[in-house]
Amino acid sequence: MDSFDDIRSYRQADYQAAMTRLWNQPQFLSLLPKVPFVKDAAQLREQALALPSLQAFHEHVIIPLLSQLSAIGTSSLSQDGLENLDKSSGYLFISNHRDIIMDSIQLNCLMCRQGMEASETAIGDNLLIQPWIADLVRLSKCFIVRRGLSVKEQMTASRQLSAYIRDSVCQRGQSIWLAQREGRAKTSDDRTQKSILKMLIMSGSGNILSDLASLNPVALSISYEYDPCDYLKAKELQLKRDRPDFHKKPEDDLLSMTTGIMGAKGRVHYHASPCLGGELLKLDGTLPKNELLEQITALLDREIHAGYRLYPGNYAALELLSRLPGHEELAASEASTGQPDCTAEEKRLFENYIERQVARIDLPDSEKDSGFLREKLLEMYANPLINFKKATI
Repeated sequence: MDSFDDIRSYRQADYQAAMTRLWNQPQFLSLLPKVPFVKDAAQLREQALALPSLQAFHEHVIIPLLSQLSAIGTSSLSQDGLENLDKSSGYLFISNHRDIIMDSIQLNCLMCRQGMEASETAIGDNLLIQPWIADLVRLSKCFIVRRGLSVKEQMTASRQLSAYIRDSVCQRGQSIWLAQREGRAKTSDDRTQKSILKMLIMSGSGNILSDLASLNPVALSISYEYDPCDYLKAKELQLKRDRPDFHKKPEDDLLSMTTGIMGAKGRVHYHASPCLGGELLKLDGTLPKNELLEQITALLDREIHAGYRLYPGNYAALELLSRLPGHEELAASEASTGQPDCTAEEKRLFENYIERQVARIDLPDSEKDSGFLREKLLEMYANPLINFKKATI
């Protein structure tokens, strides 16, 4: 494990030192009383420090807290497909990415409900804005993905990350959650980046298909009825459009994390595909590497898109988006279906929701492009339906 020490999740040997640092960190302790479901921060600290092992910390503190965290702003959290997986095996969950924090937290709550061991989660080091955050996430089964590196450093880091994921799944039987792309798809047009696959095969034998199949890949589809960060994503899209040199600040990520945790999500559903190892091995391994990777990304995308759960807002968004200039193709497609998939009242409620979200975007009136922002918000909710239709034809 020495070769993974700077990125791996913590083990029992790290436990006491990390717990001592974390539970004596003033900023962490000052934040605990602000968490709605932490009734007595001092008692929680005493309970946590008395636990003898990392496993006990997960069982008695982390999982109960994550379960309460996942319930905030969520009217229901459901899944299908996990019950069909072998509880004794490790899997590589390759997932669309909606929320910085909640995507993996909710998956782990669902896995624990099924009697499965929680997955380890990839987290970018750009989010570790305080040392205590690094301790907290590594105690909570997260491993670190290094960002902002030079080309040479990135190659080294990618090889290390690839080897860690392979060791976790194949040797330790530990499941891993990995987003299909770096960062969230701001308009929910979820596409797997080939760079993710290139990283995964770095630690293999050289046979792309068997190397990926041996990781027991599972496509995971995450469907939110409402994305609490939708208005922040729309704002970022306009800022990037208007200011070519725009870059987010650490406090922007912190706001997104807080909003994603505390905001209203409505119904949330996870769909896990069967293990895709067999499907991968059916592909033509003699194809040129780039063409083969394109076929693999297409397979993953199709599985993720077909696994979406759709809500009335998705149908309302597609109808509203199809009326806007530049979306004539959508209008023709909608006309061919013949019947609405949401009621007039559901559509009215969703239109009101979009207007409220546009109003929340804090840009000066002279800069705020409400038409652009509204269009991007509609795309966020329409794209899952558009991709679902293409995947299930």
